[in-house]
Amino acid sequence: MFLPISKDDMKKRGISQLDFIYIIGDAYVDHSSFGHAIISRVLENAGFTVGIISQPDWHSCEPFKALGEPRLGFLVSSGNIDPMVNHYTVSKKVRSRDMYSPGGSPGKRPDRATTVYCNRLREAFGKKIPIIIGGIEASLRRFAHYDYWSDKVRRSILIDSGADLLIYGMGEHQIVEIAGLLNCGVPVSQIKNVQGTVYIEDADAEFPQEYLVIPSFDEVLEDKVKYAKATQIQYEEQDAFRGKTLVQKDNDKKCVVQLPPSLPLTTEELDMIYELPFEGTYHPSYKALGGVPAIEEVEFSITSCRGCFGSCNFCALAFHQGRTVTARSQESILREAEKLTQKPNFKGYIHDVGGPTANFRAPSCKKQLKSGVCKNKQCLFPTPCKNLEVSHRDYLELLQKLRKIPKVKKVFVRSGIRFDYLLCDKDEAFFAELCRHHISGQLRVAPEHISDNVLKYMGKPPHEVYENFIKKFEAINKRLGKEQYAVPYLMSSHPGSTMKDAIRLAEYLNRHKLSPEQVQDFYPTPGSISTCMYYTEIDPRTMKQVYVAKDYKEKQMQRALLQFRAPKNYDLILKALTKAKRTDLIGYGAECLIKPQKGEKKNGNNIKRKNGISKNKGKSQGRNRKPEERRDTPRTRSNHSR
Repeated sequence: MFLPISKDDMKKRGISQLDFIYIIGDAYVDHSSFGHAIISRVLENAGFTVGIISQPDWHSCEPFKALGEPRLGFLVSSGNIDPMVNHYTVSKKVRSRDMYSPGGSPGKRPDRATTVYCNRLREAFGKKIPIIIGGIEASLRRFAHYDYWSDKVRRSILIDSGADLLIYGMGEHQIVEIAGLLNCGVPVSQIKNVQGTVYIEDADAEFPQEYLVIPSFDEVLEDKVKYAKATQIQYEEQDAFRGKTLVQKDNDKKCVVQLPPSLPLTTEELDMIYELPFEGTYHPSYKALGGVPAIEEVEFSITSCRGCFGSCNFCALAFHQGRTVTARSQESILREAEKLTQKPNFKGYIHDVGGPTANFRAPSCKKQLKSGVCKNKQCLFPTPCKNLEVSHRDYLELLQKLRKIPKVKKVFVRSGIRFDYLLCDKDEAFFAELCRHHISGQLRVAPEHISDNVLKYMGKPPHEVYENFIKKFEAINKRLGKEQYAVPYLMSSHPGSTMKDAIRLAEYLNRHKLSPEQVQDFYPTPGSISTCMYYTEIDPRTMKQVYVAKDYKEKQMQRALLQFRAPKNYDLILKALTKAKRTDLIGYGAECLIKPQKGEKKNGNNIKRKNGISKNKGKSQGRNRKPEERRDTPRTRSNHSR
C-alpha cells in the first residue's frame, strides 16, 4: 500500500494526524532506488506515520497544508537529482525533460527546491514545527560552497533554508534516532548529538567533543586558498570512525556544526531496509500522465552494495555516501530477484546488480570497519594500496545464483565496473564470466581521459592501466568467441585539462577508430574536490595551482574534440586546432581529424586558409558519422541519494 498523499488516504488508514510529512521534489515513486521511499518506509517500520506531498506548487504556501500539521515535523528533500542539475545542462541551458516528474514534464520543482520548500513551510506553519532537510542537495551543500550556476560562494543550505536540522549521507540511522528523540519530547533545537547531522549553534558556544574549526564563510568567500583548505579538511574528516566534529563560523553570531558521519549500515540492516514492503513503482495517480520515466532504468535492477572507495575527485559520492563499502547478503538479493520475477511485466531480464561501483562488495581492507579510512590516502590512486583486499568471488557466486532462478533469462551488470580493481584480481574467473554472461555486446567503463596529466587531477589510474584492461578484455572475448566492445565514458574540460590534452584524446580516438557514445563536459557541482579545483584553480590535496578551462568557447572546443567526427562540430574543431597550432591535423591523412573546406589550399596533410577565414561555414567534409549521445549530468553514480 502506498503512503498517504491526501486527507482521504489518511482517513482510509484511520490517521487523524501524521507524525511526519515528507515534502519531495520528485514524483512519488515507492521504489528502493528513490530516497524518499527508503526514508519514509524506514520511519513507517519504526512505528511512525508518514505522508507524502510530492512536487507541491511553490508559488503559495497552501499546497503545503494539504495533509495538515504533522505531530513531530516536516521532512524536506528536493529529490534524487540535484534540482539545479535537473533543470540545467552544464552549459546552463534549460532541460526539456525531467525523468523524475510525471510524463517527464519539466518545471515541476523550483530552482534550489529545498530552500524554497522550507520558506513556504515557515510561511504556512511558522517556527513552531521542526523542519529537517536531507537528500543530495542538502548533503552536498552543508558547508559554505561554490555555486556554479550563480558563480559565487553561498552559505550553508542550513542557513539559507531556515531549517532546524540537516541530515547528510544516506540518512536511515539519523532519521530513526531523530524521530525517537522528537517523540520523547526533546525539542529539535536540543538535538545536537546525532552522527551524520548538521545544526546551527551560537558562535561562542563550547563543544564537549573534539572538534576542528575550518575557515569561515567570510574567509572562503574572499580567499580561494582558504576555500581549498576548508575542502581538504572536510574530506579528511569524512569518516564515521575517526572523523572529528567540524565547525564553520557563518557570522559573528552563528556557526554551522557538522557532527561526524553516521556509521555505515551493516549487512543485516541493509537486508532489512531493502526488504521493506515497497510497491516497486510510481503512485497510480501518475498513470494517466504517462508514468514516471525514471522507474524504467531501476524497476528490474537490484542494489547490492553501498559506498565507494574509488573516490574519483569529480564524484561527490565519497562526500555523500562515504568510502566504506557494505553489501547486502546474497540471500536478501536472491529473495528480491525472485520477487521481481513475479511481476506481470517482467520479461526475464534483471537489468543491473550493483551500486555506486558494481564490483565492490566489501571494504577495501579490514581496518576500514575498525579505525576508518586513511586520512590522506586513496585505496586505488595513484596505485592500488598494498593493503587492498581484492576478490570477486562473492559477487561471482551471487551472479551465478541469480542466473539459476526460474524465469530469469539474463542478468546484466550495468553499474560502473572499476577496471583497475578488476585487474588487481589474479583470479580471472569473474572477468571471464562477466564477458560470457553479463554483457549485452557492450561493457561501459570509465577511463575518463587518456592524458596522465588530466587523470592525476581526476584521481584516476594512469592510462596504461586502461590499456591493459582493454587488452585483457579483448583476449577473453576472443577466447570465448564473442564480439563485444568496451564503451568508454569520457570527460572534457576537467580541471587540469589543457587544449593540448583534449587534442591528444581526439588523436587517440581517431587512431583507435573510436566514436564515444557517452561524453560529458565537466559539471562543477557542490561537494567534489574537482569543483574546488574549478573554483579556486588550486588542487586542495597539494595546494598547488592547476589549469582550469573556464572560458565557454574553450570548453566548447574541448568537448567537440571528443566527437570530432560529428559534422556539427567542424567549426569548433577547426578553431581548436588553429588555436593550438595543430593544423597538421587538418587534411586527408589517416592521422587528420578533419578535412579542409573548399577554398582552402592543401599542403600535404596540412592546409593554409585564405584570408584567415573559413568559407562554407557549418559544412563539413569529414566523415559522415552519426553524432554521439550526450551525457551532461555529473557523476555521483548513485541512484540512492537521500
